[in-house]
Amino acid sequence: MSANLIDGKKISESIREEILAEVQRLSEKGIRPGLVVILVGDDPASQVYVRNKAKTCEKLGYHSEVMRLPAETGEAELLTVIERYNADPAFHGILVQFPLPKHIREKAVIDAISVDKDVDGFHPVSVGNLVIGDDALLPCTPSGVIELLKRSGVSPAGKHAVVIGRSNLVGKPLAMLLLRENATVTVCHSRTANLPEMARQADILVAAVGVPNMVKRDWVKPGAVVIDVGINRLPDGKLCGDVDFGEAAPVAGAITPVPGGVGPMTITMLMANTLKACKLAHGLG
Repeated sequence: MSANLIDGKKISESIREEILAEVQRLSEKGIRPGLVVILVGDDPASQVYVRNKAKTCEKLGYHSEVMRLPAETGEAELLTVIERYNADPAFHGILVQFPLPKHIREKAVIDAISVDKDVDGFHPVSVGNLVIGDDALLPCTPSGVIELLKRSGVSPAGKHAVVIGRSNLVGKPLAMLLLRENATVTVCHSRTANLPEMARQADILVAAVGVPNMVKRDWVKPGAVVIDVGINRLPDGKLCGDVDFGEAAPVAGAITPVPGGVGPMTITMLMANTLKACKLAHGLG
């Protein structure tokens, strides 16, 4: 058996083409989606992420701004900046790049962003709406996984999905989204007994733990769909996921690579959320 490759880059490009067409239609009405990214400090990885987001905004015709603040910026000052963007109708999405300096509480920042502009999907109201099934701006990586499945012809309905990882950013919201798609969901974590045995029961296996090459061949049920959310840098500088691709691919029915799988979807879903927030702000939702 040789797994089908789920090409996240190709699927992401397809979604971006749809977004671009919608942005062009909105421009005829004088409407332009706006996204501000707030970066505190000079974390090298964050600088790369922010640069990529800005480039994507430019390609899609969004109004965008990067607000760079020094690392010594106080929490109160950052919250004041957020409040200013909450009130600015030119911006439909506000994203504060994490991680933040240790003297700033992430929860205080998440709570301060208007739920209508919460394009990361982290606000407690957004999370609550996700859980109860109401409309919401959904977390980008989990919603990207769902799009990968659907656009690859994989329906989660009736399938057993096993999610390895229970983070607030990926594991928990993805479990809720899979339930919404009528999958039967098991969430595993560091305290799960017989983890390989649990993983082998999955029709859809999602790894989101940040442990390089953790999922081996004997963790994968033959024919299962394997989604690797992890992105880890090895000592030699190479990137790898949480799944040992070389071992899992011959057993799986379909699998995402790292890089080029889930990764490209995250910024794309951020753009989709910003577009949705823009349309809702103009009564076009």
